[in-house]
Amino acid sequence: QVQLLESGGGSVQAGGSLRLSCAASGLTFTVYTMAWFRQAPEKEREFVAAISRSTYNTYVTDSVKGRFTISRDDAKNLVFLQMNTLKPDDTAVYFCAAKPADDLRSARGYSIWGQGTQVTVSS
Repeated sequence: QVQLLESGGGSVQAGGSLRLSCAASGLTFTVYTMAWFRQAPEKEREFVAAISRSTYNTYVTDSVKGRFTISRDDAKNLVFLQMNTLKPDDTAVYFCAAKPADDLRSARGYSIWGQGTQVTVSS
């Protein structure tokens, strides 16, 4: 069974930090580009960040650039999203996703998804 399981969400004050983790199982982790998406209430799903397979190149969307960092640990089948200087607008359900491709900047092609973890940032 292929599974992505997010953890690390919670409630924080504006300006605080959280680190989200995504544990992958049932797949050959090293052949997948990994990504984080988020969806806030009444908003469309947003492509947040991605990290490529093998070369570990990264992409982050402009709205979080300088605040969020994506990383991965292939030895442990983990991908992380370090979120600093959080803002209320970052409040959303954050989803981990995977695709066996190298088009890092594209939000398309993600066929494996986690269940999501809630991040709430209060003012």
